[in-house]
Amino acid sequence: MSIQWMVKNLKNRIILSAGILSYLILLFMRIPLSRFIGEAGVGLFAPAFELFLLASLIVSYSMSHAMSGIIRYRVKRERYRNAGKVFRTAFFMNLVIGAVMALFVLVFSSWIAEVLVLERLCRMAVLAAAPCILFSALIGALRGYFNGYGLGVLTAHSQYLEKIAMLAGALLAGRAFYGYGQKVAALLQTEAHAYAFGALGAMLGIMASQIVTLLHLLALYIIYAGTLRGRLGQDNSRRAETRFEIQRMLLGNMIPLAATAVLSNLFMFLDQRFFGYCMNVTEQGAARTAQWGCYYGKFAALIGMGAAISALSVHGLTGKISGAYEREEYRGMRERLGRAVRNASMVSFPTAIYLAVLAKPISECYYGRPTAQITVLSGWLQKGAAIIVLFTFCFLFGQLLHKMRMGKELFLTAFLSFVVHVAVAYLMVQRLRMGADGLFASLLFLFGIYMALSYFFLNRRVKYRPDWFPGIVFPCAAAAVSGLVVYLLNLVLLETVGAVFTILISLVVGLFLYIFFLMILRVLGEADLQEMPLGFLFIVLGRNIGVL
Repeated sequence: MSIQWMVKNLKNRIILSAGILSYLILLFMRIPLSRFIGEAGVGLFAPAFELFLLASLIVSYSMSHAMSGIIRYRVKRERYRNAGKVFRTAFFMNLVIGAVMALFVLVFSSWIAEVLVLERLCRMAVLAAAPCILFSALIGALRGYFNGYGLGVLTAHSQYLEKIAMLAGALLAGRAFYGYGQKVAALLQTEAHAYAFGALGAMLGIMASQIVTLLHLLALYIIYAGTLRGRLGQDNSRRAETRFEIQRMLLGNMIPLAATAVLSNLFMFLDQRFFGYCMNVTEQGAARTAQWGCYYGKFAALIGMGAAISALSVHGLTGKISGAYEREEYRGMRERLGRAVRNASMVSFPTAIYLAVLAKPISECYYGRPTAQITVLSGWLQKGAAIIVLFTFCFLFGQLLHKMRMGKELFLTAFLSFVVHVAVAYLMVQRLRMGADGLFASLLFLFGIYMALSYFFLNRRVKYRPDWFPGIVFPCAAAAVSGLVVYLLNLVLLETVGAVFTILISLVVGLFLYIFFLMILRVLGEADLQEMPLGFLFIVLGRNIGVL
């Protein structure tokens, strides 16, 4: 019975965490992609892919959430005719929005490539992003339909299918087109064309994933639509809502969410422009694209994966916290919030510290031998690892603001942090020409201000006082001490056993010591250890030494 419960609990977590796990797949995709199309290819792929992601936040994510809430409200009250009208209105409305955005990208592709991101050769990849936006709009409407009717499991499955198809499509098509681009480059005697075709192929792979996902959702719609239409005989709608009323509700729900989502994710697209300008004026333009490919495909991917894993530790608690708040169970809400803060600290601190101290062997796993790239990437990872901690708390507090319907506060947080980030990046990167160091500083300002503001607005509502020592100080201290041990092991083992075994041995020893220290400091109890993999070993150890 316990095994069945564990399996069911795991399935529920996989479904509820579909957004984060899907994002992890996207981040991982960048790592092998750089081997298939080169770092310069990833540098040309980055603006097109970021443009597609930003558009998807509007036509897929925001519209899906807006329409699903409106449909769900009517379904619960058995107003099925109006619910169906909401879907039809949202579908055609999103189709128009997606078509306009795709047309804009097609018409202004040269301007986007040459002026916005200073990468003339990324135009082909940007052109390939246009149809992806249109398909994403249709996908968003169908996902909103299923979520509105309480079929969120189908939406989660489609997210996994989409991201796995993206991974396979981008790698396979990128590699194939990169090979063709090498022939073109040999003919034109310009190596850069190979990378441009590789980026084009990767975006065509993204397009293929959108087509596969759309066909999958259309098939599900055909299967379920007949059953759902059968409810029309039980319709309790008092009046038929007009399309104008529905459109106004959709826009009212969609625009604030879309604005907040875009402001929270626009920094990577703009940072490439600042970085490219800095490289040009410092006479490093020849290495500009490859450097950004390393930044985007390796540094940002690793930092993002660490941040996403840390966010998973608190994602399941955000719904429980907001639910307790709505039920006015304030004591239980604060206890869960304290547990979420503790979980965020326990996961994000060691993740950031271990990534920083193991930066060199991780970089060697990419490049295989001592090169200048190893020094560059390891330095970036050491300087940017703190972003993982800041992002985890940003995610926790931001999700709570969203689920507790504090939309104005969330928008203000995203807007102010974005404005400060742009100002700092412009000053440090474009004016003072600090390059990647300036970007790191601007990102620390971005996430630091986001964390501080979101916590301030949240605390005004819930009056939460953090338990500093077991919640933050002790996890940080335990991570720092175990990180020192990992650092010393790295110094001893790297030249002897190689990068891969250094990482594995250091992580095993470091995590064992970290959990042991948390157990001694009473941060982790027996109940917590029972939920952890191999936690029974620490329970036995703790009982034998008298700390449990």
